[in-house]
Amino acid sequence: MKALQLVTTPRPFFDQQVAGLESRGVSAPVRTMPRPEDGGRGPRELLEYVPDVLSASLGGADVVHANFGLTAPFALAQPRRPVVMTFWGTDLMGPTWLQKLSEQCARYADAVVVPSKTLSERLDVEHTVIPFGVDTDLFRPIDRAEAREHLGWDADETVVLFPYDTDRDVKDYPRAKRVVNAANGDITLKPISGVDYDEMPYYFNASDLVLVTSKRESGPMVVKEAAACNVPVVSTDVGFARDVLEPVANSVVGRTDDELTAGIEAVSGAETRSDGRETIDCLSIDEMTDRLLSVYHDVTCPMAEVRHG
Repeated sequence: MKALQLVTTPRPFFDQQVAGLESRGVSAPVRTMPRPEDGGRGPRELLEYVPDVLSASLGGADVVHANFGLTAPFALAQPRRPVVMTFWGTDLMGPTWLQKLSEQCARYADAVVVPSKTLSERLDVEHTVIPFGVDTDLFRPIDRAEAREHLGWDADETVVLFPYDTDRDVKDYPRAKRVVNAANGDITLKPISGVDYDEMPYYFNASDLVLVTSKRESGPMVVKEAAACNVPVVSTDVGFARDVLEPVANSVVGRTDDELTAGIEAVSGAETRSDGRETIDCLSIDEMTDRLLSVYHDVTCPMAEVRHG
């Protein structure tokens, strides 16, 4: 099978999706939407993308998979191949124009996939929930002292990790600073961004807890990744955070600043880590790949209805 992947900006979970498919013998060529180095996409980039998608889709693809709502119209523009759409979050929760575009395109897809219950509630078309997988070989428990030595961190400080770019408004770094500053004890808030993905397990394991203060999320993936490392998490009630963390020991989901601060105090003062690795379901990339392949087979089956006749 050849499953053409359309994407705006590849993310680690998308790269893992492609790797998972290829590990099963599926050809998964990627076509990334052009973007100029000095700004956002404009008409020129969109026009360049159309022939690229058409050429790639007609060059032997069995299915076209649009990853993120902005790629959906380009997947539908090709006339012959069945279309699968996966929405990531901002496409259904962000700007109104993008929400409407995504919702309308979903009506014409052969199959629609969302990664969380939160996004599922925003769609009124038939769809499948397939959570993004986590590489549990990469995201694994590492001794805290070993992780701190690897990163050159102080061995004795209490560290709250903020694993996002502090300039991203949706991640709400000002709230992270506010709730940490309100917590009792000598606690260091460490924001990180732009680090090599393979290094992230060291940052998680070197921390006493991971803090998520996002205003909205379809995920957040860091909740699953930290849990796979048995690192405690304190998070706002966004995306699948509550579903993931409710059964996990020594992790907290809060709605108010006071709840988040209390969670930080409780978790940072605990002597044990979390039990996320043993508790969370649907962690593996293998399971995600199996379910996605099932969707592909459904839309490419000879007995399936052909979208364009």
